[in-house]
Amino acid sequence: MDQKFYDLFESNPVIAAVKDMKGLADCCSMEEIRVVFILFGDICNLSSIVKQIKDADKVAMVHIDLITGLSGREIAVDFIKDNTHADGIISTKPALIKRARELSLFTTLRIFVLDSMAFENIDRLMSIARPDIIEILPGLMPKVIKRVCSLVKVPVIAGGLISDKEDVMEALAAGAISVSTTNPMVWKM
Repeated sequence: MDQKFYDLFESNPVIAAVKDMKGLADCCSMEEIRVVFILFGDICNLSSIVKQIKDADKVAMVHIDLITGLSGREIAVDFIKDNTHADGIISTKPALIKRARELSLFTTLRIFVLDSMAFENIDRLMSIARPDIIEILPGLMPKVIKRVCSLVKVPVIAGGLISDKEDVMEALAAGAISVSTTNPMVWKM
């Protein structure tokens, strides 16, 4: 992982995950938010969404699986690289993470840890994708966060259902480098 990105995530433990234009405007106006996860948009407006974030001097990470009009194939990563100024992508698909790394984009593999089978699958996903960071969801599982942090050699982000300061502190204490949330009240903490 690039040291600059690692330092950015470590020194900014709350990541704004935006799901609409209002959230985008709100997070872009907040100086304390340095990293933004884009969870909405389509191939027609994605470039302008990324531009707003970059103009606010923030890191823009596109959750490629959630962008309307993009397929789940590697060519979608090429589209992001060639048509936006995004710093990287988020995806649940190892092949897309692998392609993004080939294109020198920053990568976050999102993993839903819903049962023991999903937990046991993390090693396999990591060996295929080799992401810079993994994001585990839901983020309200300190014991699981701790186990994942001891299992992987990359930084871990906790996301999903983070709603207050206690959630943030528990995730960080368990070993997560930061948390991602769509909750604007948490962004302000």
